[in-house]
Amino acid sequence: MAKARRMSGITPDVVEAHGLSPEEYERVLHALGREPNLVELGIFSVMWSEHCSYKSSRFHLKKLPTEAPWVICGPGENAGVIDIGDGQAAIFKMESHNHPSYIEPYQGAATGVGGILRDVFTMGARPVANMNALRFGSPDHPKMKHLVQGVVAGIGGYGNCVGVPTVGGETNFHKAYDGNILVNAMTVGVADTDKIFYCAATGLGNPIVYVGSKTGRDGIHGATMASADFDENSDEKRPTVQVGDPFTEKLLIEACLELMATDAIVAIQDMGAAGLTSSSVEMASKGGAGIRLDMNMVPCREEAMTPYEMMLSESQERMLMVLKPGKEAMAEAIFKKWELDFAVIGEVTDTGHMVLEFNGEVVCDIPLGPLADDAPEYERPYISPEEYKAWANVPALGDVPESTDIGADLVKLMGCPDLASRKWIWEQYDSQVGADTMQKSGGDAAVVRVHGTPKALAISTDCSPRYCYADPYEGGKQAVAETYRNISAVGGLPLAITNCLNFANPQRPQIMAQIVGCLNGMGDACRALDYPIVSGNVSLYNESKATGGGSAILPTPAIGGVGLLADHDKMATIAFKNDGDDVFLLGGNGTHLGQSLWLREIAGREAGDAPAVDLKVEAAHGAAVRGWIGESKVTAVHDVSDGGLLVALAEMALAGGKGCTLDKALTTAEAFGEDQSRYVVTAPAGTQLPGAVKIGTVGGSTVAGVEIAALREANEAFFRDWMEG
Repeated sequence: MAKARRMSGITPDVVEAHGLSPEEYERVLHALGREPNLVELGIFSVMWSEHCSYKSSRFHLKKLPTEAPWVICGPGENAGVIDIGDGQAAIFKMESHNHPSYIEPYQGAATGVGGILRDVFTMGARPVANMNALRFGSPDHPKMKHLVQGVVAGIGGYGNCVGVPTVGGETNFHKAYDGNILVNAMTVGVADTDKIFYCAATGLGNPIVYVGSKTGRDGIHGATMASADFDENSDEKRPTVQVGDPFTEKLLIEACLELMATDAIVAIQDMGAAGLTSSSVEMASKGGAGIRLDMNMVPCREEAMTPYEMMLSESQERMLMVLKPGKEAMAEAIFKKWELDFAVIGEVTDTGHMVLEFNGEVVCDIPLGPLADDAPEYERPYISPEEYKAWANVPALGDVPESTDIGADLVKLMGCPDLASRKWIWEQYDSQVGADTMQKSGGDAAVVRVHGTPKALAISTDCSPRYCYADPYEGGKQAVAETYRNISAVGGLPLAITNCLNFANPQRPQIMAQIVGCLNGMGDACRALDYPIVSGNVSLYNESKATGGGSAILPTPAIGGVGLLADHDKMATIAFKNDGDDVFLLGGNGTHLGQSLWLREIAGREAGDAPAVDLKVEAAHGAAVRGWIGESKVTAVHDVSDGGLLVALAEMALAGGKGCTLDKALTTAEAFGEDQSRYVVTAPAGTQLPGAVKIGTVGGSTVAGVEIAALREANEAFFRDWMEG
């Protein structure tokens, strides 16, 4: 066997360079019954990569709740689909572009946006909103300012040019991301329920069509690179980062939607991670069919490209389709009109194999089963919650002295990187294109009108990684509950979530314990809140051995929630509205300072347990708030999250330009505790809100004795001074 391997050029070093373990290579030999050639090895390498196969997480992902009466399509397609009434569906997904964005921040972030847009419009939806969830390292890290500037410019550059509004998101900072930032992009689209397209290739002899941009050498091994951790040579991986063109993407959206209005398409799939390989394998395996491709017909933009390069390239703005016979000329006319490439490159077969031909020779012949459904699946070992707690070694909270100056603490918190105004970021995003954005960054959830209807979609991205590190189970619950709360706070009924599960090396039992704990927490929250998971993405090996890097990231299961407002005229916002309105707190006084921002930013400690989430209380409070908004009883709503009650009040004051007076002085825990399932609401004086307690009155120019002007200066100073410095 060793002799044959050397003869075929597939040495153990070549196998290792393709990210396959010796055991996995033995599986390749067994699947083929012979040695693979380099093209075949490359195809196995990307299809069995963590990024494409989810081999370390699939076992646990199967346990998540994915069904509800309003779910039209759950995980397994390009994006999730939910019914929003009146023959309309919302289609959405979230994906990571972490490794590319660390290496080449502008293009990494830009192509992350481009890829997630394609996942949504490939199913027949017109994209209506982009969101993002960003995690950066310590602001004083020498590379961080460059990374923030590049990522934000890339998101804005692509989204603005393609004409889809970027309406919200979240940005956090922690030294654990110094060597491996996270860039998670989310797109939401709207489609007619009778015009949703899937990727299963069917119909013996049906033509397989390539459309969009030409194939180049950018992004080769992108999926494999995204499935490995970083070392000190990470900058050398720059050629594995794709280059995007948003203007071509805009043409591709319009051409695809125009063709989708006909009856020509049998199946459609975007070329995302692993490009032509994953799109063709997924289409054929989902349809239980085979596929034959003529590599000489693939439109290439570079000379002498090999089948290996064509199959593994992750060049952007490309799609693969199966058409009905005889529809090729009509489809080609549409794509030529939009100045895009169009080529018939193969056909659907009944062989169950992927066969590639080049220059008249068969250069690849692989059974599809082992590539897709039978890809490796690992039940990786993980330690118990008790063992994890000992390993994580989070210090006990102990006695916490009372604040000596609550007002001064509030000013400092409002100016810290995690709470500072994101105005510098969102001013670079076009949030108004399309003219349907009703609420953008700065509120609890973004709100986008469903064009031409009284309905609107509420969208939120959330996660508190510090909670997930301290207690993965409670952190996973909290991430889901936080999106539920944010959507409820604008008046939306939370319907479903997508996720982007960002973790470090799953081969470490401690990291696998984080994955399992977070997923268990997420699953329990989704079941209790009737809030299923319809799509998602897993990004592992987010850690760095690079000089100055921070080793493993914090466990970061970012959640993207989508909800529905039946009447967007009743939407709530966080801004204080009227002098004399009563201020209410739903959910009790703060008591929990463990893992709070106050503890970290003021006391200089990361200690204590994560706050627990009572899911029955979460559901009840969300329903109460949605009811009050629907009955027009309340004038402002804001959930209490990072920083606690006083930070929530300060944010409401900054949004409305009005202060508030409190009925009694607050203790440190009441002011800054991060107890869950809580909302601040305002209502006209004398309003009765069962379950909520009046705590103050809107009016004046201060919060906790601090002038709004001082709070605003502190809040806006961080990004302004950092970026100008």
